[in-house]
Amino acid sequence: MSLVTFGETALRFSPPDGQRFETARNVGLRADGAASTVAATASRLGGDAVWFSKLPDTPLGRRVVAELHEHGLETDVVWADPEDGRQGLTFHEAAAAPREDRLLQDRGDTAMGTLRPGELPMGQIQEADVVFTAGSTAALSETAADTTGALLRAAGGIRALDLDFHPGLWSAEEAHDTLSDLFDAVDLLFANEEQAKAVFDRTGRPRELVHTIAADYDFSRVVLTRSEHGVVAYHDNVLHEQDAIETGPPVDDARQHDVLVGAVLQQLIDGAPTDEALAHGSAAAALARTMPGPLTPIEPAEVERLVAANTDRGR
Repeated sequence: MSLVTFGETALRFSPPDGQRFETARNVGLRADGAASTVAATASRLGGDAVWFSKLPDTPLGRRVVAELHEHGLETDVVWADPEDGRQGLTFHEAAAAPREDRLLQDRGDTAMGTLRPGELPMGQIQEADVVFTAGSTAALSETAADTTGALLRAAGGIRALDLDFHPGLWSAEEAHDTLSDLFDAVDLLFANEEQAKAVFDRTGRPRELVHTIAADYDFSRVVLTRSEHGVVAYHDNVLHEQDAIETGPPVDDARQHDVLVGAVLQQLIDGAPTDEALAHGSAAAALARTMPGPLTPIEPAEVERLVAANTDRGR
């Protein structure tokens, strides 16, 4: 039972909490990507997961893989000549209200934007139980979008896509136009509520939103995350809801959505029903909020403990 993810993982630069780049003297450096975080989470929770990508054969590209290996994630990377593509970067500034977080994207002309289907082991993609990628990969270039569609259509198992919409990469209209061409090859769509409203140009309550999106694009499942308000899903004409698990002030909530996705996919691969998968995803996201960085050392026992405690509380 396996999960294959593919996509770009950037290097995320962040100054210490509360500081801005224009005044900071020190910054942290972490690998940060939707596909790799999803795969790493599923792997930590006992799943058989591998992340495919294309990176420049440079110290920065090797830095990404080294960090992913530290988390026990299996990787399969196409190494590009540095002249053919660079390493993607992001710059993240965390802030407390009333200030807002900032995410600056520097992901033009990256190696992942040149990836073609023939560079990846298609046999593994065809045999995987779930193949996952994110819209941020399709945003990199026309070649990347074409490759994303080809790999999803080649998948033999569940084909999952996360909108992963970032205005710094493309507009909501561009995202919708490009991703709409891929939706026929998607069974399961993940999205953050605000991103879904922007890309699909929709309003309304979450329960209405997941139903409308599933009906309009013929997805078998839609999972909509709502940060501190939990998660709503649509599957086989049934709506499912899961409350968020309360935590203290978040340490780093930038990748809680991706951690939830990884936990949900790991549960679905193991045959769990939708409600159980969402419960595990909510628990994993809660744990992710309490630790710094996009790749967090979540333990299966901690997730199970939170799921059990939350289930008992709801009785």
